[in-house]
Amino acid sequence: MSKRLVILGGGESGVGAAILAKKKGFEVFVSDRGEIKDRYKSVLKSIDVEWEEGKHTEAKILNAAEVVKSPGIPDAVSLIVKIKEKGIRVISEIEFAGRYTNAKIIGITGSNGKTTTAMLTYHLLKKTGLDVGLAGNIGDSFARQVAEEDKGFYVLELSSFQLDGMFHFKVDIAVIMNITPDHLDRYDNKFENYAASKFRILQNQTKYNEIIYCYDDEVIRKELENEKYEGVKHPFSIKTVISEGGYINKENLIINTNNKLFKMKITELALQGKHNLYNSMASGIAGRVLDLKKEVIRESLTDFKNIEHRLEEVGKVHGITFINDSKATNVNATWYALENYQNPIVWIVGGVDKGNDYEMLAELVGDRVKAIVCLGKDNHKIHEAFGDIIEDIVDTETAQDAVNMAYRLSRKGDTVLLSPACASFDLFDNYEDRGHQFKRAVKAL
Repeated sequence: MSKRLVILGGGESGVGAAILAKKKGFEVFVSDRGEIKDRYKSVLKSIDVEWEEGKHTEAKILNAAEVVKSPGIPDAVSLIVKIKEKGIRVISEIEFAGRYTNAKIIGITGSNGKTTTAMLTYHLLKKTGLDVGLAGNIGDSFARQVAEEDKGFYVLELSSFQLDGMFHFKVDIAVIMNITPDHLDRYDNKFENYAASKFRILQNQTKYNEIIYCYDDEVIRKELENEKYEGVKHPFSIKTVISEGGYINKENLIINTNNKLFKMKITELALQGKHNLYNSMASGIAGRVLDLKKEVIRESLTDFKNIEHRLEEVGKVHGITFINDSKATNVNATWYALENYQNPIVWIVGGVDKGNDYEMLAELVGDRVKAIVCLGKDNHKIHEAFGDIIEDIVDTETAQDAVNMAYRLSRKGDTVLLSPACASFDLFDNYEDRGHQFKRAVKAL
């Protein structure tokens, strides 16, 4: 009799897991408390998988041998608690797919920069001619790629929620960009719980594996001083000279691995700004660890095009520059954005607050921001945090109103920066929808 696998969530991750599970002979049931998109329904029908939407039928779920859970479902919900009480293991799609591939895995995590670094690393490997897939928190699901066209390499962007459901999975090259407070509502509002989740990327590694990490992040540096991590460590820094890893020396980016030196001018990098030096160093070190040619790494770091909604210049209107940083859904990401622009900023901020502490932004805001446009349903914390620093703080509830107001508050030479520091679900479908509406509003000026 075939093993019964229940998949909670009928999105990209869940449907990918269903495709792989069906191929491997499982009896599969997909359950989604929300609505499953038509394109995913048609896939489930085509592979003859039973599914339901708008509910979770416990009788069909609690008889599973194993459950693959969407990363968006918190462990604390009553259904997950019941599943675990019955002794049924709950895993992520990444854990499930990892059982069926022998590919070399580069796993990238962190509070900020992981998407850009994952895409840059993928770009680098692809340019080298390697058979590589991009998955995890980005692109087509890992499970679907393993099922339909397994690769020799995978670059996986891994969120803390995905890492929480990983137990036996191992990454060959682990990259940790930074760890700053985010999603604390899912971790009992304890930063140490969230940080521990990020460090799960190192579980199951041996002395033959690699750890690439930000030396400038005190949380990461202190944890990796612990000898329980066996992987070969490659730190990177913009403040300290690193003997084995990456660092910045005046106008040059330097990478030194296995006594092999790689050097290029910072001005040649496709991604500019202090935060992007970290992303470029992490990807470059990954390339050198894989012994990829220096010329290809240099070319990749030079011609890469950044992702949409991350410090994306939308255009200029009467000398005012509009920047779409909708993907900045936490305070630390917004700090990088504010730090990136020298001219006066009209800052569009707000949305669903994830336990934000705005104190770390106060000095930067006082120094660089001339006006604040709130874009959210509840903006009281923003007013409380910055009301004594910024005279002009206004509230809006649509992207068009926010853009129009920001335009009125701006002058030639200013930057209008959408960098919300919050999730988008109060007014938008997701951060992409927020970014697209912002761009449409700018184009309509």
